[in-house]
Amino acid sequence: MLRRATALLGRSVLAGRSRSFSTDLPAAQTADPSFVEAWKKVVPTAEPPKTPLAFMQPRPATPSSIPTKLTVNFVLPYASELSGKEVDMVIIPATTGQMGVLPGHVATIAELKPGVLSVHEGDKATKYFISSGFAFIHANSFADIIAVEAVPLDQIDGALVQKGLAEFTQKLSSATTELEKAEAQIGIDVHSALNSAITG
Repeated sequence: MLRRATALLGRSVLAGRSRSFSTDLPAAQTADPSFVEAWKKVVPTAEPPKTPLAFMQPRPATPSSIPTKLTVNFVLPYASELSGKEVDMVIIPATTGQMGVLPGHVATIAELKPGVLSVHEGDKATKYFISSGFAFIHANSFADIIAVEAVPLDQIDGALVQKGLAEFTQKLSSATTELEKAEAQIGIDVHSALNSAITG
């Protein structure tokens, strides 16, 4: 049974792709003609609104050789920490474990958990504590990291972390409803990760 499954899987991969990957598409920005046509039928006197495609920069094509640098975009809902920054490596706290990303990394989507994001440039490493988010690693050596909250590790007050951990531990022990227990457990998880990050 297993041999048959691997043979079928191998055959379907080797048979060629009917649909190209996003990194195989040309890096040209195009408008959606069907949307523009439908808009003109409904409101012929007004210009069509811009779609998300109008605000997106086209991605460079996948290079034929592995580049020496990884291009990182690290954004929060309220700020852009890194934009198009070329680095040697990033280490992200994925839910599956710490994940090192180098130039030429396989395309991946990873959910992030509370932990330390390290951005390495030569001998220098900049570290951030992030609460959660997602990382999108593209085959063309681009990495987009989206976090809900982030703070440079050197700006975290250890005393406040210990105080918060004690408060949430107390809340968990006195919680009566499932909602109170869940909120307290989230607080404990985040403060425990903060504590681990600053203590090393």
